[in-house]
Amino acid sequence: MKVKKIPLRTCVVNKTQHPKKELIRIVATKENVVSIDLTGKSNGRGAYLLLTKAVVEKAKKSKALERKLAVSVPDRIYEELLELVAKDE
Repeated sequence: MKVKKIPLRTCVVNKTQHPKKELIRIVATKENVVSIDLTGKSNGRGAYLLLTKAVVEKAKKSKALERKLAVSVPDRIYEELLELVAKDE
């Protein structure tokens, strides 16, 4: 039987690789609209984050998402990410 390949993605904050399903994707469209992509298939430039409180806070402090997406990331995105972290725990 053929072994199915698991797609890996790199977290923009701690630079570690994880299976795509363990990370959350943040997308910036051509209109510079930033959103959280729960499906992983939205159009636009994407960046992946490990969904933990420490990583989300470090992303906000270091502006890693802003550098990767080349747009300004509003505070509401970080608030929504922290809410998602709270739901998972």
